[in-house]
Amino acid sequence: MELGELLSVVIVSAMPISELRGGIPLALYYGIPPLEAYLICVLANALPIPFLLIFLERIGKLLDRFNPTSQVYRYFVERSERKRGIIDRYGYPGLAIFVAIPLPITGAWTGSLLAFLLGLKTVKSFSFIFIGILIAGLIVSLASLGIITILKF
Repeated sequence: MELGELLSVVIVSAMPISELRGGIPLALYYGIPPLEAYLICVLANALPIPFLLIFLERIGKLLDRFNPTSQVYRYFVERSERKRGIIDRYGYPGLAIFVAIPLPITGAWTGSLLAFLLGLKTVKSFSFIFIGILIAGLIVSLASLGIITILKF
């Protein structure tokens, strides 16, 4: 595994839209063994979450001050607000379920934003978001390996 490939996998896994849904298939494409790909992508996806949970209020205020970033920030806040039902209903386990569903706008970044908007406790939120990341990583890994197996035939 080359350093450039590893860095691209880490960056894709840590980014808000792609997260590990993009990182794991990319890692497997680069030939990284599945268990290594899972561990690298899960850790990279989890890396920004404590910072988001701690600094999201400050980040939001900063983004809200400038028109272009304000519109993007407000879009994500509104999208997140519409997804809060599962967390309102199931609490912290709902946060883990929300993050675990490997669909667009349901990952760790949106889970962090929801935890912030709902005023959930930081450490407990991180724990349940991390559980969701572990589950999502498993789902994406299994799906990616199945697709790779099919493509090899």
